[in-house]
Amino acid sequence: MPTPMPELSILHIVHDTTVDGSGFRTAIYAAGCAHQCPGCHNPQSWDMKSGSFYAVDSLLKIICENEFANVTFSGGDPLFQLESFTELARLIKKETDKNIWCYTGFSYEQVVKPARLSQILPFLDVLVDGRYVQTLRDESLQFRGSSNQRVIDVRKSLVAGDVVIQLKIM
Repeated sequence: MPTPMPELSILHIVHDTTVDGSGFRTAIYAAGCAHQCPGCHNPQSWDMKSGSFYAVDSLLKIICENEFANVTFSGGDPLFQLESFTELARLIKKETDKNIWCYTGFSYEQVVKPARLSQILPFLDVLVDGRYVQTLRDESLQFRGSSNQRVIDVRKSLVAGDVVIQLKIM
């Protein structure tokens, strides 16, 4: 008997967004976040029960519907559903040539060290890291809300063994 595909609790799926990374993107907003940053633009995403459940293969089909849109994982925090988002990212990379951005309240340094959290990194192109800090809000920043957050080139960072900031937005 085949193993069932994992499921994800998803708050929203936004098609053709241009604010969740460069170019047109399909943004998958995860339900669930324990960071609960004051001033969060999406506090309804904190509760895992606020989402609807989607099988990973169903989300892959939705993502593949638009051949021109890349993918963004946001939320909430996708890393609170790490194994299922890792499987989705793995399948996206296996089946498409789409790039994947992921927003998380964890810092890159918190993600790269533990084996459990770092399992998703090989499938990501860009990680926007760090909690939203209301006192550091800066509306002039591209693709992030507060100045402590970084837009990180994951592939270059893994090779370098240190954070490499994404200089050219892809």
